Formats: sequence, C-alpha cells, structure tokens
Amino acid sequence: MPPKELRIGTRASQLALWQANWVKSELEKRYPGMRVTLTKIKTIGDKILDVPLAQVGGKGLFVKEIEEAMLRGEIDIAVHSMKDVPTDFPEGLGLCCITEREDPRDAVISRNVKFADLPQGARIGTSALRRQAQLLKVRPDLEMIIIRGNVETRIRKLEDDKLDAVILAAAGLKRLGFTEKVAEYLDPDLSIPAIGQGALGIECRLADPVITETIAFFNHPDTSFAVRAERALLKRCEGGCQVPIAAHGTVNGGVLRLVGFIAAVDGRRSVRAEISGPVAECEHLGIRLADQLLADGGKAILEEVYQREIAGEAKTIV
Repeated sequence: MPPKELRIGTRASQLALWQANWVKSELEKRYPGMRVTLTKIKTIGDKILDVPLAQVGGKGLFVKEIEEAMLRGEIDIAVHSMKDVPTDFPEGLGLCCITEREDPRDAVISRNVKFADLPQGARIGTSALRRQAQLLKVRPDLEMIIIRGNVETRIRKLEDDKLDAVILAAAGLKRLGFTEKVAEYLDPDLSIPAIGQGALGIECRLADPVITETIAFFNHPDTSFAVRAERALLKRCEGGCQVPIAAHGTVNGGVLRLVGFIAAVDGRRSVRAEISGPVAECEHLGIRLADQLLADGGKAILEEVYQREIAGEAKTIV
C-alpha cells in the first residue's frame, strides 16, 4: 500500500525543479489521491558559484545537504541528475531507481556555427573538465572558459561574455525547451558523455520497503545496466564528478557496450577503450574496463590531474 503523502527533496534550480516535478506528476498519475510535495534544498554546489567545481572538490557537491535532510526524516526521496551522484552513499541510503535516459549527448550552443567550423582560437564555455579535455584533444587551438550557473545563465554567457560557443548537456536543454538554441549535437565518439548523463536517479532510505516499492516503477532496466557500468568504472578509477573521466554505456539485445576515456585536462594525453558483455555483468564490465584504462596510462594521467593546481588551469567567468 503506497503512502498517503510522499515528500521529494530537490535542488531549486530550474532543471532540478523540472526533474522533481516530473517525478511528482508520474507519482500522482500512478497513485491518484497521493499528496506529493517538494522540499527545495540549497546544496554547497549551489552556494559556491565563483569557483570551478573541480577546485571545490567534485564529490557530493549537489547531493550532500539533500541526503542529510533524508537521514533526518524530513524528506522521503531525492531526485538527482545521475551525473551529479557520487559512487558512495551515506549508510542507510542508496539509489532505488534509475529512470529512462534522455539524450546523453553534449550540445553546442553558438551563433549557428558547428563545432568543426568554429574559428581558430574560439572561446568555448563549459562546466566540465571532461568536455574540455576531449574537445582540446581535437582542437588544441580552442580557449576553454570554465563557466558556472544554471542552464539559462550559461546560455546567456554566449552573448554576455562574448563566447563563440557554450557546450551543455543535451538532456537539460531538451527538458527545459531550449532545443531551438542548439547548433549541433556532438557525436559521443567526439565527446563521450559524463557518467550517468541524461538519466535521473531516485535516492531513498533502503530500509523503507513502502517507499522503495512505491517508486520501483521508475526504474528503466537498460538505462540502469548502462549507468551502473559507467559508475563502476568511475568508482574503480576513484574519480569524482569533475575529473576528466568519461564513460558511455549502451544496451542492445541484452548486450552492454561500454566506452571509457581518461585524459589530461589539456587533452594532450588520453586513453580510450571499450568492452562488451551481458547486461547481468554490467558492474564487472565497468571494473574491467577501468582496470584496462588505468593500466594503459590512465593511472599516470589521473595522478597528474589530482596533483595539479586546478585553479590555474582555466579562467573562470562568474
């Protein structure tokens, strides 16, 4: 029997509220009469907007305060962008569902100019070292500008800060109705997505069977297999959300294909590999691919990244 009331914890950004309201709507459709409420929670990642995320420390920046509210019993579930979710959880909490993935690709917002046609030395705004590393690998002439803020703020920076292009996740643009601003969707072979990009995760108290059974219908098996493989790779590499590690899993006919990538921040050194196998072995496949990447040079690259002063790697626009 589902509860009469269910409380959702969420960040207060436009995209986070879209995601939480979508979950709210689906719950109300499935359980007529259930009262579903949203609790807006400000995380440290929302408070610190004048420093690159990699410099702050990428683990848990957008979930810690929400998880603390759940442990205090103030909310029942939390809706997260999967790319923001650390690979470890506080005791008693965990992911119960991973929703069907929206478009996982990166998208170019520009003055209708595709990536390959951007001028020499073009200034590109991005929030992720992963994107920076991959795009510099292809176009070392580019000047990468680390930008922060919500989706609308980042789009405005194209004009406000005279950038040539801004790179954002396609999923957020589609959810918020900004697809008309997209000049190009980047092929995942050019810009491998962030771990979990495009999928939502629903976190709850694992010892609460009423809640876990109530939200179980949100889980999308193929997306879950793919994202679990990606996250296993990330955990094996001991990477946070803001290091130049990328992975993208796809499922076809019960077979999972996983592509992984580790790079230096400037893109000059990188290692890429892929693996395939049955979906039931998704996490094992992620670990195997991580071990291969680390052995092929990824370990040395990551050690250098962690030791470097990230503050000096990119100019920050606030």
